[in-house]
Amino acid sequence: MAIKHHYFFAVKLPNEVKSFLNEWVQKNKKTFPFKRWVHEQDYHITLAFLGNVEKELLSQTVKSAKVLLKGQRFSLTLNKIGTFGAVKSPRIFWADVEHSAELNNIQSFVYNHCLDLGFELDKKPFRPHITLARKWDSEQPFHQDSLTFITTEDGEKLTFTVNEIILYESHIEETPKYKEFASFPLH
Repeated sequence: MAIKHHYFFAVKLPNEVKSFLNEWVQKNKKTFPFKRWVHEQDYHITLAFLGNVEKELLSQTVKSAKVLLKGQRFSLTLNKIGTFGAVKSPRIFWADVEHSAELNNIQSFVYNHCLDLGFELDKKPFRPHITLARKWDSEQPFHQDSLTFITTEDGEKLTFTVNEIILYESHIEETPKYKEFASFPLH
């Protein structure tokens, strides 16, 4: 039986941002005992999760996105860490970015384009984040007061340029899990 892959549109993070986040994770892993840490190359900001997609629709999605997805490059700034799930035993540990009208606009565009193509998408409001780990793994409860800003050693926030949007294909049996299926450069 063939393995079915899932697909999602996401902001591709520059390698220096992935390295920065990975260094932060390595320094702080003991403070935050989560069960599964995300591989550095899998860091991204999801714009629209498509799930399993038939080949014909996938091809149509890539073709139409190449024509329509021609946005401008924009900057994002890493902000703070946070969690999703139960307060004392969170299921997702993440880093977010400061509010960005450009990011919200491109997410809305991608999301609506996917709806127009017939995809059934998650209806939760867009909450841009970079998943760092999953499943709290401690007898002690998670302390929300441990959530801080994510900064350089000098206390500065890291700002970076978003140069492309990627349609990723997931390979859950591999590490890293996400492979670039199609790239959409921003100009």
